[in-house]
Parts: sequence; C-alpha cells; structure tokens
Amino acid sequence: MDNKKSSGSKEKVLRMVFAAMFAALVFLATTVIRVNSPLGGYLNFGDCFILIASWVLGPVWGFAAGGIGSAIADLIGYPIYAPGTFIIKGLMAVASSLIAHAMMKRSEKLRLPGFVLGALAAEAIMVVGYYLYESAFLGLGFAATLVNIPANVVQGAFGAVLGIVISQIIAKTGALKKIFATYTV
Repeated sequence: MDNKKSSGSKEKVLRMVFAAMFAALVFLATTVIRVNSPLGGYLNFGDCFILIASWVLGPVWGFAAGGIGSAIADLIGYPIYAPGTFIIKGLMAVASSLIAHAMMKRSEKLRLPGFVLGALAAEAIMVVGYYLYESAFLGLGFAATLVNIPANVVQGAFGAVLGIVISQIIAKTGALKKIFATYTV
C-alpha cells in the first residue's frame, strides 16, 4: 500500500474514532451537566462540544458527532425531540465548520473571528430550528413556542462562549495538529 494512501486511511479512522468520542462528550454534556428550565426542558452544555467537534473534524464528522450525541440524549428524556435534534444539531456543526474553515483559508488571523461567526450561525440554527420543529412538526403552534426562544438563546450563548474558550485552550497545546493534517482549532 502506498504511504500517502495509508496516511489517508489512518486519518479517516482517527476522524471516525474522534467523532464517536465527541458524540459521547455531547451526550454526557447534555445529560449530566444540565440546568432544568422553569419553561420545561433543560439547558445543557452539549453545544460547546458540537462546536469543537465541527472545528476539529469538519462538517461531515461534526454532523455525525453532534447529531448522534444529542439525539441519543433526547431519547432518554424527550424522545419526541430526537429526530429534530439530530438534524438541528447536525446542521449546527455543518454551518460552524464551513464558516470557520472558509475564514481560516483566507488568513490565519481570521481563526478566532471564524469560530465566533461559526458559533453564532450554529446557535441561530439551533434557536430557529427548535422554534420551527416545536411549532410546525410537533404542532404546538407558532405563538405558543415563542416562550422557548429565550432559554434556547441562553443555552446557545453559553455553548458558543464555552466552545470558543475551550478551543483556544486546545489550540495552545498543539496536540491535535500532530494527529490531523487539517486540524483547525
């Protein structure tokens, strides 16, 4: 087997393993570290790890990690949300990854702004996605589900800030640069 092909296969397996690890982190951060909301449901830290997964793994594996980890968490307490969560959290990862990667390709100086814009786009997808899912797909009505938007905004803001901070700490170690040729954090 040619060395270049072997290196590509190794990185693909590593991405798959890291995606599984991030899915587990998303699941744990969603189910273990949570704050019940007086409006129903709960705030969690899963978005932080979805964002980091998207920046480390790219849009495809980031989608898998975020969508699977979050959907499995919903199966435990809110199974009716699992299908919507899979799509919403997966799309968050895709948007965040694509925006951050596009900005970093322009200039290394745009790394942090790329993370910020990617996180903002991802969290906007989360807020709008859950509003539409609850309103249209669950049939709760557009007016009735407006009450959930503030809690989702708070969750999104916390996840974005924490994800950006943790990614900057990880970047300072340089550890993952040795693992992934296209590592972005």
